[in-house]
Amino acid sequence: MLRTSLRNLAIVSAFAGSAIFAHAAMNPDVGGAPMYDTRNIVENAVNSKDHTTLVAAVKAAGLVDTLMGKGPFTVFAPTNEAFAALPKGTVDTLLKPENKAMLVKVLTCHVVAADAMSKAIKKMIKDDGGMHKIKTVGGCELTATRKGKKIMIKDEMGDVATVTIADVKQSNGVIHVIDKVLLPKG
Repeated sequence: MLRTSLRNLAIVSAFAGSAIFAHAAMNPDVGGAPMYDTRNIVENAVNSKDHTTLVAAVKAAGLVDTLMGKGPFTVFAPTNEAFAALPKGTVDTLLKPENKAMLVKVLTCHVVAADAMSKAIKKMIKDDGGMHKIKTVGGCELTATRKGKKIMIKDEMGDVATVTIADVKQSNGVIHVIDKVLLPKG
């Protein structure tokens, strides 16, 4: 009886361990932190050391509750390096309370009201002859294209971001990490 119980415990432990491994293999780490598909966009993003600027901006813009909401959302999430590549002083200026409306506009130009995994985006690009127009919740129009296997996102200013980590599943959507900040016209 003890032997059977120990064997069953070993089987359960092995199964649990493989389930944890399988989960980790399905959703990549971002910024050195595991991203759990049972957590929402904000709950995961706050743990990424590569997205501290984005998280600070989301807080300053008052968008935390929105991005913790039901969704679904697709977020093109610029890294700290992407924010640092903006002209000097841009981030500091956007984070000032008097510039909240512009900050909200910039951030919501990174959010789409859909759960769009990379496979679906690639299909839309193909179906639309090599480029797919995307309307964001901020009213911006982005253009998705492909360069080899990579998804590229062009903003309204003509700058192009590369999706560097795709398909980071969240409980309320998906995050695609990008290497540039997407900017609206004027």
